[in-house]
Amino acid sequence: MFEKVLVANRGEISLRVVRACQELGVAAVAVYSDADESALHVRHADEAVRIGPPPAGKSYLNIEALLEAARETGAEAIHPGYGFLAENARFAAACREAGLTFVGPSAEAIEKMGNKSAARRLAREAKVPVVPGSDDASSAEEAAQTAGGIGYPIMVKAAAGGGGRGIRVAEDEDELRKAVQVARREAEAAFGDGTLYLEKLLVAPRHVEVQVMGDHEGSVIHLYERECSMQRRRQKVLEEAPSPGISQGVREKMAEAAVRLAREAGYTNAGTVEFLVEDEEYYFIEMNTRIQVEHPVTEMLTGVDLVKEQIRIAAGDPLSLEQEDVPMVGHAMEFRINAEDPDQDFMPSPGEISSLEVPGGPGVRVDSAIYQGYQIPPFYDSMVGKLVVWALTREEAISRARRALREYRLEGINTTIPLHLRLLEGEAFRSGEYHTGYLEELLNGG
Repeated sequence: MFEKVLVANRGEISLRVVRACQELGVAAVAVYSDADESALHVRHADEAVRIGPPPAGKSYLNIEALLEAARETGAEAIHPGYGFLAENARFAAACREAGLTFVGPSAEAIEKMGNKSAARRLAREAKVPVVPGSDDASSAEEAAQTAGGIGYPIMVKAAAGGGGRGIRVAEDEDELRKAVQVARREAEAAFGDGTLYLEKLLVAPRHVEVQVMGDHEGSVIHLYERECSMQRRRQKVLEEAPSPGISQGVREKMAEAAVRLAREAGYTNAGTVEFLVEDEEYYFIEMNTRIQVEHPVTEMLTGVDLVKEQIRIAAGDPLSLEQEDVPMVGHAMEFRINAEDPDQDFMPSPGEISSLEVPGGPGVRVDSAIYQGYQIPPFYDSMVGKLVVWALTREEAISRARRALREYRLEGINTTIPLHLRLLEGEAFRSGEYHTGYLEELLNGG
């Protein structure tokens, strides 16, 4: 096991990793920008190193500053968390070249799965169903020919994309030609890579992801699925597990397909294989080569500490459990608490938290790095916490979530808590019969 791990992130995920390290008897090193000097992840870490001014490009995305912080403190490994450099193959390779262990998959696996076109090809080789489309759309003419064979509506997507960027929808050929130009410019600006590919637009699918974990001995397991269909502008709002909208047959086939794909990629550490589901059909869309924001849902469902497992695997240990040992008990849900105003088109709401009351009780977990008097900086993602609930049944989990959300008091800023309470009262959510377009329809008065 490592003696010291540097956490190359901020906020709640950094604090989450710090705690996991300390429970393993590993010293945790936090890094911080000037905006985060008084942050909780800095307070709770064993050591902390300043890495630059507030803009992420000069701090949390500064590879050399992170490597220097590791050298300065004698850290043997770097955990990237999620976001920032977590899926950056160049960062993973730089860690290896510096003699540091990257707590995640290899740079080669990140490269292989990070390009969505290449991942589609690999999925087909692993006999995993993919959404009808093409692996490349190098020109508007080529895209139009492909779309003619697939049918409209169609999605133009950035091969190096993520976070909902570099995506456009076309209803006909004229729209497609324009979409190719716009998506390419956006992809080049956001990712430095304008490569595009096409996918048939599924009108009302579910978005379901499978958590996988692999070790260096070639063993890969899944830890079941998470339902992620409650989305706004392709950004997840809440997640739950198990999915209330798929059959046991689809659950088993999809989980097996996720494991097959991870093995085909030579994948190690934690990853998530994402699918779109319509009726009894499921289609691979991408793989996230990192721990996910919503990993606590799986932890509550299975009792497996995914972050500790990540660290153990990175240190060379085999998986601590086999597939038949992974339990699935009850039902779990996660609600992303963002500093945004749902009534003002989700306008960011940075500011000082003047009063804070955190919910508790059986089956309630709060992952957050805020405190009363904390000043939310305007430079980073707006998520300030995650409320996670578990109960033996989905109905009980909904009741528990409603109670916990009402207890969660955050004053001084606007949050998405009122939106979550509204969703819990909706018939679509209560029945489990919702899809990726449901929340947009609800917000638009549909």
